[in-house]
Amino acid sequence: MSSRELIDPESLPALDAMLAAVPGGLHAIPDIVQRRATSRAVRVRPEVPADARVDKEDRTVPGPEGEPDITVRVYRPKGATGPLPGVYVIHGGGMIMGDVEGEDPTATWLCDALPAVVVSVEYRLAPEHPYPAGPEDCYAGLVWTAAHADELGLDADRLAVYGGSAGGGLAIATALLARDRGGAAIRFLMPLYPMLDDRNETPSSHAVTDVGAWDRSVNVEAWAWYLGGREADGYAAPARAEDLSGLPPTYIDVGTVDLFLDEDVDFAQRLVAAGVPTELHVLPGSYHASEKVAPDAALSRRFWALRLDALRRALA
Repeated sequence: MSSRELIDPESLPALDAMLAAVPGGLHAIPDIVQRRATSRAVRVRPEVPADARVDKEDRTVPGPEGEPDITVRVYRPKGATGPLPGVYVIHGGGMIMGDVEGEDPTATWLCDALPAVVVSVEYRLAPEHPYPAGPEDCYAGLVWTAAHADELGLDADRLAVYGGSAGGGLAIATALLARDRGGAAIRFLMPLYPMLDDRNETPSSHAVTDVGAWDRSVNVEAWAWYLGGREADGYAAPARAEDLSGLPPTYIDVGTVDLFLDEDVDFAQRLVAAGVPTELHVLPGSYHASEKVAPDAALSRRFWALRLDALRRALA
């Protein structure tokens, strides 16, 4: 049976419309610069409430030692008083695409709905900047966020790290770096359908080849560009991390028609075995990032409701 036959019927038309707009999908565009430009031109912006009252500011902050400064976008609810919980957001894009602007709808929604101070980080992308540029930039932005909590009006003891897909893998890598380097304290970790394993050996990584959202061929390509010929370690590919103890309480969700299904479920089980409080949701019929491609589907609304509930409980 084709993977496409397993997709939630309500979430399929939006995917087909996206593939009609970009025949073959974004991954059929071989030039990465053109692929990024096309992605920016066609991306949807689903989650922002029409009446969101959010102030936004781009800041330039120190990057990793000896490396360029990085940009973060800071979101704060208008008129908010007192320290708020914080959410540090890492965008997706397979380590090769994506930016703060593309994650703006989600960051705005989180800021408005929780409410919280949100800091979204712009990290360097492969293949121009292979590993370890991405996680090091993300970690530097987290350290800056925690160090400037008072200035930002956030409670450093209530700080979550949030990211989807590549951003989910980078969220876990950032948490591992914070644990191992004694950096910023993280209250909660929310990696959504995270990209974790460069080996591409699981059954789901072999099964998802014809969906058109994020299939095996582009995943293999993205890992090769991201690693740049280096051997992956546990920070590059968190599925390889041997010790998961000491990570913050974690929420993971993933769909059954996502090639990351098996590696994400396995990672969640390893977190539980390591003593990390872990919440896992596997949603039937969901393809990779379907809640963004088909935001009006009931399945998509369930994704967002589960996440918001988990964040509110964790950051209360």
